[in-house]
This record gives sequence, C-alpha cells and structure tokens, in this order.
Amino acid sequence: LILNFKKHANDLNSIADGMETAVNERLKSERMKTELITNVSHDLKTPLTSIINYVDLLNKLELDDETVQEYIEILLRQSARLKKLTDDLIEASKASTGNIKIEFSRCDIGVLLSQTVGEFSEQIEKSELIPIVSLPQQPVFAVVDGRRLYRVFENLMSNICKYSQPNTRVYLDVTQKNNNVVIRFRNISRDMLGISGEELTERFVRGDSSRNTEGSGLGLSIAKSLTELQNGEFAIRVDGDLFDVTIIFAEAEEEKK
Repeated sequence: LILNFKKHANDLNSIADGMETAVNERLKSERMKTELITNVSHDLKTPLTSIINYVDLLNKLELDDETVQEYIEILLRQSARLKKLTDDLIEASKASTGNIKIEFSRCDIGVLLSQTVGEFSEQIEKSELIPIVSLPQQPVFAVVDGRRLYRVFENLMSNICKYSQPNTRVYLDVTQKNNNVVIRFRNISRDMLGISGEELTERFVRGDSSRNTEGSGLGLSIAKSLTELQNGEFAIRVDGDLFDVTIIFAEAEEEKK
C-alpha cells in the first residue's frame, strides 16, 4: 500500500513538473511572439512613413489623369490603414506586457465619458445611433491615468460606431456600487456575434469573420490590457446580439481639505 502511495506521489510530481514546464514554455513563446510583433512593427514604421509622405506629395500635385488620381487615393487610404494597424500592434504589445508608463491621478469618470461621447458625436450620427448617457448626480472619481482611460473609451466607442445595428440605442452608464465606479457600454450588434466575450478580447479577433470594415481586431484587447494596467476590471458579456462591456475601478477617496 505504501509503495502504491509512493508511486502515485511520484506520478503526481511528474505531472506537476510537466505542467510547470508547459506553462514556462508557453510564457516563453508568448514573450517571443510579443517581441517579434514589436520589432517587426517598428521595422515597418520607417518605410511606411516614407510611403505615406511620398503619396501625400503626389496627391498635392493635383494630376489631371483621373485614373492616376484614383490610384493615389487608394494608396492614401491603404497606407493610412496599414499605419493604424502598425500603431495598434505596437500599442497592443506594450499594453499586454505592461511596458507602458501609467500616470495615476484623480479623474472624474463621468466628465471623461461625456467628453468621449461628445467627440464621437459625428460618427454616432453617421452610424444612425441614439446615445443614452446616464451619469450620477454627484461626480465620481477614480485614481487612473486619464489619457489611457480615454484610449479605452475611444476604442469602445469606435467599436460601437462600426458594428452597431443602425437606428438602435446605445447605453453608456457610470454608477457607484460598493465603493466602486462601474462604467458600462451596451449596444446591439449589426451582425451575429457567435463568439464569447473572452474570445473577443483576444488579439486579432472580431465578432464576425465576415466583417469587411477596416480595423485590426486589436481594439478590445488593447482596452482590456490598459484597464488592467490601471488596476481595473474589464469584462465583456454577449447575450444574443447584445454587446455589454463593464469596467470597474475602485472609487477614489475624498480629497482631504
């Protein structure tokens, strides 16, 4: 009996060692992939900047040939799209590895959300959406990096404007609960999502592979990473066509007078 227990103990130790090795290899692989993405993205930036500058110069020549002008416009559009993807790759890499400097300060979350919605007013109107913004009567504060949190809100609003069903309401809420600040973004998706909230925050993942809108599929991944770097929680719930994002931060203590 003792020998059997010893055998089982040895087997368990072997399994534990194997799992530890597998986890370490996975982490090593993730680091290597992150470093590769970062290095390739930086290497792309220099020639891409040159391409954008030269295409911009061609565009300013105001050439008479309509076909040439059409080609230039395509180059402008596609090079801008590639630049956005490259920038997103670098930011996603930095955010996922924590290689971003976070500058904490007290921030009025309601004001920041209102400003973000205001700056997206034109896109919201173009997408035929009806924003319903609900804020607490009294200001609520969290200790965050305002610039990074704005980036989170910006990514979520961009996602809403791209993928929401036209002529539907978009609900944007800030509430207080159990000494926390809770921020919610809710919208109805234009396409069937067919994917879990967890999968949507993985890199390069979109809710529907058939989408042909421009985008890197990195927006939600960046938003989640930036939220967590600010000691916040980021969760996505998908219920049918309902897309529901909840962000939670600890409420800041009142300033001493």
